[in-house]
Amino acid sequence: MRDVRVGIIGGSGLYAMEGLANVEEMTVNTPFGPPSDNVVMGDLDGVSAAFLPRHGEGHRISPTELPSRANVWAMRSLGVTHLLSISAVGSLREDFAPRDAVIPDQILDRTKGIRPATFFEDGLVAHIAFAEPYCPEFCNIVYDAAVDLGVATPHRGGTMIVMEGPQFSTKAESSFYRQIGGDIIGMTALPEAKLAREAEICYCTLAMITDYDCWHESEEAVTVDMVVENMQANAKASRAILRTVIPRIAEAERDCECASALENAIITSPDAIPEERKQTLDLLVGKYLD
Repeated sequence: MRDVRVGIIGGSGLYAMEGLANVEEMTVNTPFGPPSDNVVMGDLDGVSAAFLPRHGEGHRISPTELPSRANVWAMRSLGVTHLLSISAVGSLREDFAPRDAVIPDQILDRTKGIRPATFFEDGLVAHIAFAEPYCPEFCNIVYDAAVDLGVATPHRGGTMIVMEGPQFSTKAESSFYRQIGGDIIGMTALPEAKLAREAEICYCTLAMITDYDCWHESEEAVTVDMVVENMQANAKASRAILRTVIPRIAEAERDCECASALENAIITSPDAIPEERKQTLDLLVGKYLD
């Protein structure tokens, strides 16, 4: 199997990676069922990468139904250390305009609690630190690449509101999210970011703005046509940024704390953990329990 450090999960509008050589499509089995689709492996300018369309071929999986545990596990099992999430989002700020790119540094959870959000259950408990939900070093690499390329106006930092969906916000909800400190709003960063941290993967979101949500009185209400048009432009910019950033990720030193997130997080006494659970989660915890 090829050495893969970089994983990409493509969101709305980005369903395939262009320019890959030596392409191999893999069906990955996980303890949490199948991922959203087959994982496409390939080389981009000499660097191996793994790509997974978050919503599946043809965009058939809604945000609430995403098999996020399977998606993250599949990436981890392939050796991915850096997972870049491409996400379509709405803006909650005047200065974050449609077709801009945002690399957020915080998340605020407004989902309904019906998405499985941890690998650790059934007799094995772990409490990871999540104060910084995005890997700062990784985010800096992505932001610098976006600045150097100049295909979309990039913004570094901001709070991502993660709502349930699949419906868009009401005006009252949109105004509320602005009041509580939201900068952008999407539907998929959670539980993906939490699971990536549990899997000791560096995680970053490249959030591509499609609209102003519905708080903006001088803008027309969000429509599917508007979102799709901006999504297509954003997908083109995303692909350009990926070509620039993937080689930089592959060359970067990994000095962050993501790689050892579980080192002091496992609370359950080793002799109390069911053997079956140890075997199931060996990919994540084996090095700490052996």
